[in-house]
Amino acid sequence: MSTPNVILVMCDDLGYGDVGFNGNEVIQTPHLDAMAADGLRFTRFYAGGPVCSPTRGTCLTGRHYFRYGVTTANRGHLPNQEITLARMLKSQGYRTGHFGKWHLGTLTQDVRDSRRGGREDTHAHYAPPWERDFDVCFSTEARVPTWNPMVNEQTGEFFGTYYWNEKGESVDENMEGDDCRVVMDRALPFIQESVKNDQPFLSVIWFHTPHEPVVAGPEYRAMYSDYDEGEQHYYGCVTAMDEQVGRLRAELKALGVDENTMVWFCSDNGPEGQTGQDGRQRGSTAGLRGRKRSLFNGGVGVPACMVWPGHVNEGSVSEMPCSTLDYFPTIMDVMDSDMPDTRPIDGISLVPVLNGEMSTRPVPIPYRFLNQKDKMFDAPTLAMIDNQYKYLTNLSDTGEEDLCYDLLADPFETNNVIDTQRAFANKMQAALREWLASCEHSHHGGDYDEPFSPVFSFEEVSGDWSMRS
Repeated sequence: MSTPNVILVMCDDLGYGDVGFNGNEVIQTPHLDAMAADGLRFTRFYAGGPVCSPTRGTCLTGRHYFRYGVTTANRGHLPNQEITLARMLKSQGYRTGHFGKWHLGTLTQDVRDSRRGGREDTHAHYAPPWERDFDVCFSTEARVPTWNPMVNEQTGEFFGTYYWNEKGESVDENMEGDDCRVVMDRALPFIQESVKNDQPFLSVIWFHTPHEPVVAGPEYRAMYSDYDEGEQHYYGCVTAMDEQVGRLRAELKALGVDENTMVWFCSDNGPEGQTGQDGRQRGSTAGLRGRKRSLFNGGVGVPACMVWPGHVNEGSVSEMPCSTLDYFPTIMDVMDSDMPDTRPIDGISLVPVLNGEMSTRPVPIPYRFLNQKDKMFDAPTLAMIDNQYKYLTNLSDTGEEDLCYDLLADPFETNNVIDTQRAFANKMQAALREWLASCEHSHHGGDYDEPFSPVFSFEEVSGDWSMRS
């Protein structure tokens, strides 16, 4: 059995076009660019969802978020009955740590915290990472400023979101400056101690950058002095994050474990993409249609790469559609470890991709997303992505709203080819109906061996998808 260390690094709202390895010529991301060059760069990598909480669930479970009710940000929580990457690796003797943004449940029932923590009406969503098989934690429920994370930049007062450790205690030391540095200051000692004790580890490092409030420190703003204030903050905080990725990789090499450590990097969804009231939300999709909250490529297509020296060739490129849904089955495949039951997994193993032996995805990537802001994108709420085409639909009886794009010829999704791809659309529609039925079964606890009561009804979270009798 192979037991490599595993590190999952993720940014929050980083756009496909916000990194040098995807063509950005302004934002300085030398360490991420080096990581992409040293390992495998994904040109068509998809976040599991178009907003943060759903994608985070897919990273840890390999399952679509509609199976367990994390339907959008700040809704639902990760059920304890879900088999996570942390649980599986702990069963193999791994030490597990979570650092940064959690966003899969509240972290306290005692004090008001972040979006939902401490409110009586959200006690059912208490699901901290230390009760989801993580041994060491330095975690927030949701967002914090990207500089001086405990401080509201406008008022100078407490921002309202705490960091919590694995004992359920709030942490208030070493909280000044770049938030990514604050997070990495906790992740590195965890890695160092694990290596010292000769114990394989899983380290989940989920940066808040560049989610609003977007704030960059003076030295990082100065790097972009030729740009306006909003651009300085956005570009500067991304470069500060990149610096910490470099710090992580340097430490792995210094510890002598870089060749036995797979490091994955991606974003949780597309960029906010609006300048906003403070002019700081400057994320780029590199021309991809849509943005965060959209099932168009700009909302779910994200920058991604991974490095595993000695196992993945330098300069590798994958043009096959891949997803955060694939993390769990890939790592389990590397471990030669099987699931303890037959619950559906929506992702696939990318081991053949890492070995350069797969260029065609055997199953499509499914999407279902409901959000009050959907209509602003004029996009359907269901989608499937295969190797060449993306099918989007609301599963209406008439099919008038159906869309189909040839992503190889038209990655910017400008030419709807539904009229010439009706056979493909019919095949995908049938697959979506079957998949939704499977999600409904999962949502009601059908995959679990113990009693489970969903917090929401499936009808409430799924809407009318036109398959009920």
